[in-house]
This record gives sequence, C-alpha cells and structure tokens, in this order.
Amino acid sequence: MKSLYGKFLAMTAIIMVMSTVIAFLIVNTYYHQNMKEENSAKNISIVQQIATYIESEQPPNLEFFLRTEAAVGYKLVLVSPTEEIEFFGAPFREHNLAQEAIDQVLDGQVYNGMQNFPTETFMTGFFADESSNTVGSPVLYQGDRYALFLRPDIKLLFTEVHLLLGGMVIVIAIISFLAMLFFAKKLIDPITELTKATKQIGDEKFVESLDIARQDEIGQLAQSFSQMVERLKQNDQMRKQFISDVSHDFQSPLLNIRGYASLLNKREVDEETRQQYASIIESETERLSTLTKQLLLLTSLDQLKTPLQKKTYALDEQIRDVVRNYQWQIVNKELSLELEVEPITYQGDPAFLEKVWDNLISNAVKYTEQGSIRISLKELSEEIVFCIEDSGIGIEEEHMPQLFERFYRADSSRTKEIEGTGLGLAIVQQVVELHSGTIDMKSELDKGTKITVYLPKKNEK
Repeated sequence: MKSLYGKFLAMTAIIMVMSTVIAFLIVNTYYHQNMKEENSAKNISIVQQIATYIESEQPPNLEFFLRTEAAVGYKLVLVSPTEEIEFFGAPFREHNLAQEAIDQVLDGQVYNGMQNFPTETFMTGFFADESSNTVGSPVLYQGDRYALFLRPDIKLLFTEVHLLLGGMVIVIAIISFLAMLFFAKKLIDPITELTKATKQIGDEKFVESLDIARQDEIGQLAQSFSQMVERLKQNDQMRKQFISDVSHDFQSPLLNIRGYASLLNKREVDEETRQQYASIIESETERLSTLTKQLLLLTSLDQLKTPLQKKTYALDEQIRDVVRNYQWQIVNKELSLELEVEPITYQGDPAFLEKVWDNLISNAVKYTEQGSIRISLKELSEEIVFCIEDSGIGIEEEHMPQLFERFYRADSSRTKEIEGTGLGLAIVQQVVELHSGTIDMKSELDKGTKITVYLPKKNEK
C-alpha cells in the first residue's frame, strides 16, 4: 500500500521536475521566437556604433579605447588587416572564431554569429562563451580595414539573463500552482464523496457503495466506511425487526388477556370455565413478565458502561441451585438427569452467569420430552468448561446460524406450542462474551443438542 504522504512527496517531485522542464521549453521557445533576433540585432547595432565612432574620431590609442569599451561589459576581438588577433576584456571560454567569419568582416560585411549559432534546440546558446558566438563589423582605422567582433560579458550584463530566468521562474510557479490545484482536487474528491455519504447516512439513506478505489489511507478510510455502512444497514434492519418482534410478542399475550378478561365479565360463564380463563390470563401475565425481565436484562447488557460486578464464588454450587429449580419439571417429564459437576471456584459476575445456566437448563428441559439431560462442569488448565447435552427434538442445520439472534425461534411445528421469547440464547451469548468466553453448539434433528460454554480463568473485561 502506498501511503498518502508518500504519494504527496512523489507528486510534488514530479510536479517540480515537469514544471521545470515545461518552463524551460516555453522560455526556450520564447527566446528563439522573439529574443534571439532582437538580441543579435541590438549587439550588431552596438558594434557598429563603436566602429562608427572609431572611424569618425580615429582615437590615437585604439587599444586603450577598446579596453575602455570592454570594461563596461563587453568582450571584444580585433583582427588587423594582417589577421593578427587581439582580445579585450575577459577571455573567451573557447576561441573558435572561424576564418570564414574573419574574412567576411574584413571584406566589409557584417557577421551575425549570435543569430546563426548552431545551438537551436535550447536557449543555452545565448550563454555560450565562445568567440564564434559574437557579432562582427568592419572598421576603418588609419586607412586600414579591421574586423571588430563583440559579445556581452554575461558576468557583467544581466538584463537578458534576468529576463530569461525570471520568466522561467514565473512559468514554473504557474504550472506548479495549476498542477497542485489539480492534485488537491483529486485528493479532496473522495473526501467530499465520503462527506456526502455521511450526511446521507445521517438521514438514514444508506449508500450502496463508494466509487473510491485507492491503495492509500483514503482508500482504507473508504473501505472502513463501507464496512461501517454495511454494519449500520444490518443494525437498522435488526432494529426494525426487533421492534416488530417486541410488538408482536407483547401484542399476542395482551390480546389474550384482554379477550379472556372480557369473557370473565360474562355472567353465564360457569365457575370451572372462569377458573380456566383466569389460569390462561395468569399464564399470559407470567409470559409478559418474563419477556419484560429478559428485555430489561438485554438492555442492561447493551448499555453496560461499568465493569462486571465480579467476585469469587463457588460456580458448581450455583449450577446445582439452578438445576434444583427445574427438578420438579424433570421429574414430571420422567427425564433422566446426569450431573457431573466438579467443585470449582470462579471469579465472575454471579447474577449474569446465573442467567446463562438458567436459560440453557430451561431450554434443555423445555425441548426434551423424553430421554436424558447430561450436565457437566470441569476445570482445565486455562479454562472452565460447562456442557449441557440433551436428547430432545434437536434443531435443523439451516437454523443454527440464527439461533443466537434476538427473538429468533426455529419455525417448526414441534416448537410452536412451546412457549418462549427467543431472547434466552441472545442473553447467554452476550454474558459469556462479557466474560471473554465462547460458546459451541452442536445439534442433530430428533437426536438432541449439545451446548458447551468455555470460560477463561483469566479475563480482563
């Protein structure tokens, strides 16, 4: 994965290099299209003015005069009629003045070496410190024709250099600014898309997907955001389903209570029927009470902001007490109970863990009409294992993934007549996870169910 910081550095370097190259090409083009001809014409005018002055004034000391001219910022080459060459000013980096150029000026013609300098691709020809990169003019002095060649000394004359370099800097700044704007736009676009999607989620309009395919931190953020949206959609669906299930589970017993209460008000109802109706109302009231208690328990688990109220206690004694609460139902159903519980001391929240054992044992008794129930508790080196196994009706494999969801009950003709809220296993899972434990469930239709709870001896929740 490429980091955003790395991308920024790479893009900055690329922009700097590209803007420099482009600026150089633009300035080079401008030089060749505009400045080169003007610059050479200006220098020809200067050398011709010097030649005119020499011809008109005939200075007694020509060498002194030329040294004076060179001192103001020029490099001069004087070729005598006998083709003796003298240099005035700073020396050239390379003396490569062609004989043809000397002969041309001595014959009375103007030499324009700057305009015809061979470096055409780049403006670096302007800076070439060579004697061939000069302009020349014939000059008559004391009856003889001389050839005078001239070029500016770049070290002393900065006008053209400043213009070229200043233009190059301006072009670099403009290109860099535009490139950074484009890069910033590309950088901000996914953030803008994320902001828009966030506002939609605030209005409960869940986006399907984000078109952000990047490998940097923004890509990671988009991926996490998509996962969050998917989770929020699932939670929203669960919330709506939860409200629907709660409404249904409350509505059904309330309607029964209301209906049988109205029947009790009828005078023609005999005492035996009245007792039957009252029993049904009592049963439905108990069902509502149980549902309310379990909902309150789940709410307290969801909103648990303080640590569990842990203490060290005898876990085996707690399980034995819960089993005793269901002893009468086990006897009534003539079920065989096998209890293998080791003496174990555990540090946990007794109130919450009691709900775990109560729900698991209650389910085992409830869904086992005949056969046996086996309960075991043993201590291993790193964890405590509680196992409850029954020979009840079992569960179809297709229902296994949803069994720990709230209000979920396997839709089977064999379970419709058995009362339940569908909250028991959800409570069991949440309490076990709060104790850093895990649950394993295996079931086979018509053969029974086995649930194993693993509680670590050391947990920090």
